[in-house]
Amino acid sequence: MKDTKNLNRRSFMTKSVVAGGAATGAMLAAPAVLAQAPLVIKMQTSWNDANIWQDFARDYATRVEEMSGGRVKVDVLPAGAVVAAFQVLDAVNDGLIDAAHSVPVYWYGKNKAASLFGTGPVFGGSATTMLSWFYQGGGQALYNELTQDIMGLDVVGYMGFPMFAQPFGWFKQEVNTVADLQGFKYRTVGLAADLMAKLGMSVAQLPGGEIVPAMERGVIDAFEFNNPSSDKDFGAQDVAKNYYLSSYHQASESFEFLFSKAFLEDLDPDIQAILKYGVEAASTANTAKAMDRYSADLQFLQNDAGVTVRRTSKEILDAQLKAWDELIPELEADPFMKKCLDSQRDWVSRVSYYELMNAPDYGLAYEHYFPGKIKL
Repeated sequence: MKDTKNLNRRSFMTKSVVAGGAATGAMLAAPAVLAQAPLVIKMQTSWNDANIWQDFARDYATRVEEMSGGRVKVDVLPAGAVVAAFQVLDAVNDGLIDAAHSVPVYWYGKNKAASLFGTGPVFGGSATTMLSWFYQGGGQALYNELTQDIMGLDVVGYMGFPMFAQPFGWFKQEVNTVADLQGFKYRTVGLAADLMAKLGMSVAQLPGGEIVPAMERGVIDAFEFNNPSSDKDFGAQDVAKNYYLSSYHQASESFEFLFSKAFLEDLDPDIQAILKYGVEAASTANTAKAMDRYSADLQFLQNDAGVTVRRTSKEILDAQLKAWDELIPELEADPFMKKCLDSQRDWVSRVSYYELMNAPDYGLAYEHYFPGKIKL
């Protein structure tokens, strides 16, 4: 049964946008065309205004407004405007906001299976591989089963922007072996917390905006967030100088675009389609912007901020895979998580075989034209 608490001012506004103009026009009995007020969708993100990801959310808002001919506007609010960064799922479900821009791992505390939709084991598929699993490999049906059937939430979610693999993170000194990691207090989120604990670190799960203050207070002494631009924008380079790229802890994540199910279903079909397919349009725009900004900000960190950038050692990467091997049987004790993992393995086994067999060695070509730039 549809929860009537969500058929609130949003349902009224949706109907009024269409009906209000017609009623007024009839009363005037004049041929003048009256401007209709747009439907305003209140979308809160899990990011602050300084984060490049807030720009990514605005990319979505721009496309929705233009595709709707101005009939729909998305009011993009930063984390904390209505609720805290990790609380947007509840806020959408409860009708406090119409939509959210976040990641499923931020509600991992409600159900561990959330982490499988972007931050689970990496069987050999990239974020693009796993975004394709969501839309073509059965992932979306499993996501709906988790959120709507198992958790009983009034939400609809779409995924967009396949994120580049997240860096291992920021350290105050070099870390080349698993022994170097022992005892670190490390920030990450989701199942990556369990993974890093198996490597000998204690883990704190914090929103992005709390990371640098926690580092300054000594609450943590190493961390990861996501990418060079976000890391630079919240001042990672001011609290650590060793930045390690390449990791298996979060290598296949995408953004989550959350909507109230009752709210979405109350809209006209063409508006529903614009909100849905606007995610795909923003995904392409976000990818292009990320390639530009992430690479430029990585150069800034290296050339201007005194940061030493390295690739994570093969020893640590191998240890991460072995840690996933230990975690997977624990996760599969839950029947739903086993169903998700089986689906992902089947998809990656087939799709990544094609991807890896077909892809030329881009590193070989890069070394040919830019010899010596990448130092392993």
